[in-house]
Amino acid sequence: MASGLSLIDWTAPWLTPWRATGERMAQQVAQGQSVAEACNGALATLRALAQQASPAKAVCHVQFVSQDNLPEGMAYEQFIFEQHAVPTREGLHDFFNALCWLHFPLAKQQLNQLQAAAIQSQGVGAVRGPVRDAVTVFDENACLLQVEDVIWDALERRDWQAAFVTHRGLWGSAQMQIFGHAALEKLVAPYKAITVHMWRVPNGLAVLDWDAWLSQDLQADKLALKPFLPTPVLGLPGWWPENMAPDFYQDAQVFRLPRTA
Repeated sequence: MASGLSLIDWTAPWLTPWRATGERMAQQVAQGQSVAEACNGALATLRALAQQASPAKAVCHVQFVSQDNLPEGMAYEQFIFEQHAVPTREGLHDFFNALCWLHFPLAKQQLNQLQAAAIQSQGVGAVRGPVRDAVTVFDENACLLQVEDVIWDALERRDWQAAFVTHRGLWGSAQMQIFGHAALEKLVAPYKAITVHMWRVPNGLAVLDWDAWLSQDLQADKLALKPFLPTPVLGLPGWWPENMAPDFYQDAQVFRLPRTA
């Protein structure tokens, strides 16, 4: 089996949106398929279901290929843009990346187009620029969050007690989904300090519409401002048993206070 896939706990709450597709893919890899082959099989199933749906649902437009298909010296993002194919290694990181392509095809396509446009205008160099930096942060580590204003405001202030203790009851109506594949990889072996970068989803937007909305929201000008809220992800109510204790959030090494002037 590709390295690490057998360690995934599909009952973890952060994997609930991914489980139906991802667990089946992991089982196919365990039976001898490569990660790319399992992803392409899942993609074929999703395309067949999309043809039967009304209205039609967006489906991933890329295929998944072995990392060996990426020519030496060619940028990964440029290869995806030109070939409509995602180089995929055997392991957790690329497994979760492919899973995100299957679940958020429009948003992933938009991120790839932003990367490709930046590469074409700036070239591939050591200095990536603010947009490419922000795209990388989002792609690797974003968590989508739909939550009441009072909680979002508290997270902005890093008022962890207000966000997670005082207003804990409001989290019952919140919707959260991790987008970043590096964050999902880290959560295979959870530890308290794992931090994600929150991206706010408008209240009232149905989860099924998140991908289409996100593909429009991810614009270069907005990303360059890096409107992320770094948040220790295991502080999210319902995601980690230990955070039921109020003093969980008093660990200043993890739940850091705002910087003072």
